[in-house]
Formats: sequence, C-alpha cells, structure tokens
Amino acid sequence: MDLDAVRTFVAAADLGQFQEVAAELTISQQAVSKRVAALERRLGVRLFTRTPRGAELTIDGQAFLPHARELLKVAERAATSVRQGRRPLRVDVIASRLATSGLMRDFHRAYPRIDLDVMKLFTVTAAVDALRSGAIDASFRAVAMPGRPLPDDISAVRVLDEPLHLLTGPAHALATARAVTPAQLAGHRIWMPGIEPGTEWGAYYDDLAADFALTIEATGPNFGSDALLDTVADTPALATFIGAQTRLVWPDGHGLRRIPIVDPTPVYPHSLLWHRDNPHPGLAALRAHLDPPVTVIGWTPGWVV
Repeated sequence: MDLDAVRTFVAAADLGQFQEVAAELTISQQAVSKRVAALERRLGVRLFTRTPRGAELTIDGQAFLPHARELLKVAERAATSVRQGRRPLRVDVIASRLATSGLMRDFHRAYPRIDLDVMKLFTVTAAVDALRSGAIDASFRAVAMPGRPLPDDISAVRVLDEPLHLLTGPAHALATARAVTPAQLAGHRIWMPGIEPGTEWGAYYDDLAADFALTIEATGPNFGSDALLDTVADTPALATFIGAQTRLVWPDGHGLRRIPIVDPTPVYPHSLLWHRDNPHPGLAALRAHLDPPVTVIGWTPGWVV
C-alpha cells in the first residue's frame, strides 16, 4: 500500500480541505486528489464525499482511518529501527549464560538510555557476515580460526580473558581438589556435547586437547546445559569445562563442584568485533565501556589475536 497515499488520506481526514492538505504536505491540490483517488481504487471503496464544507469521511473512510494511523506508526517504527543513532544497538553474545552476556548487562546498567537488541549467532563466519551487512553492530567472539583471518574492514579488540573451570559431580576422582592442573586432567573424560566442528570454540578446544593430551568428547546429542549438568552429576567418570563467569544454577542434590584450573590456566579469549565504518553512537559507548580489558595470564591457542 502506498504510504504517501495513506499519509495524504490521514491529513485530509484531519484537515477536511484538500487545499489545506496540499499546503501541509507541500504538494499540489491535484496531487492530493490523485493520491486519494488511487487509494480508493486500491481499497475498492469511497473514502470521502465532497460537501460545501469540504471533504467528509464516508462510513468506509471512518472505518479505515484508525488502521491508516496505525500503518503510519508502524512505518515510522520500521524506519527508526534501522536509522543510525535512533535504532537499538544490535550485539551478538553467542549464548545468554556466557560471560559476554554479563558484559552486556553491565553495559546496560551503565548506559540505560541506549536501547539494545541482544542476539545469538552461531559461528564467527555468521557474525562477520552480519557485521559487514549491517545486520548487527558488534559481536563477542574468539576472533579468528586457524587459516581464517578477519577481513580488513572488521576491527577486533580483546576485552575479556575468561579462565576455565572443571565441573564435576560429587563422586568424580577430582571432586575434592581445590585446584587442578591440565596435566592432572590427562586420562579423564571431559564431555562437551556443545562443541561443533568448524566453529571458533571447536578450534579452541581442539588445540587445548592437543597441547595437554586431554580427552575431550563431543559425542551424543546436545540437550542443553540442564541435561549436561544432570549427566555430569550422575556420572563419576565424566567432567566438563565451563567458563569462570558462566552463569549456571543446579539443584542442591547434584553436589556439583567448580574447580579452578591452574599452572597454566586455560583462558577463553573474548574479543569485541565491529565494522570499521559503523557510525552507531552506542558502539562507541560500548567500546569505551570495555576499555581497559579484563586480562588473565594463561594459556590460549597460538592463533588467538
């Protein structure tokens, strides 16, 4: 439906005179008449009757008017959603329970007037494509993968090094340890069904396993974190890795243990990615909020920037 015709119809309904509508919209009176006539043909009804007092709404015109006003409101909201400086800042956080979601919650508390759209894309490739198309403004990622450098128009800065913890059930052989080293984990089964081949986190855990001779299994369906916690709690031979700032809640009866990993501490490197030409003012505020970064000395793959 022609929104200019709808806008002209609403103005005519409010002003009652096509001449006044022409002056209001800075078009000719003939153009007003043509727009209204085209809308009437589109709808198949008469919207106005001409009287000595001007243009008056017909019954069909009265019925259409509230919907016409709503159409114009929806059009304005749609335009605002993509208008730089007015639309929300769109940020990819990978998953809602990870540390990056916590960073965005802190940012929202610090800048409550900046509207946010938080979304979850799957891979760094999907995130880069969305940054380049303008679908998102920023993404938290492990930056790159072996042999896949970032495009020249994508900027990245390291903002958070998150230590890994070992998560075990109460009957696991390491459950009573106050800390463990990567060397102590050799021979134990680490179960991580959320690892997907070809992702940046898949590359991270492949290198972690190779460097420390670990057994990291991604077998079986991924039913989500609740199912993972249930299985680890009930299976003495299994453990899993979680980030130190990952938010997880489990029943008291599970007796799960979070155990720091030391000497060295594997850290997952979260970086902020954005397009170099993105002018959204909220992006500048986010970058300033994340500076200085939270850094931890520990192990990362050699390809991490």
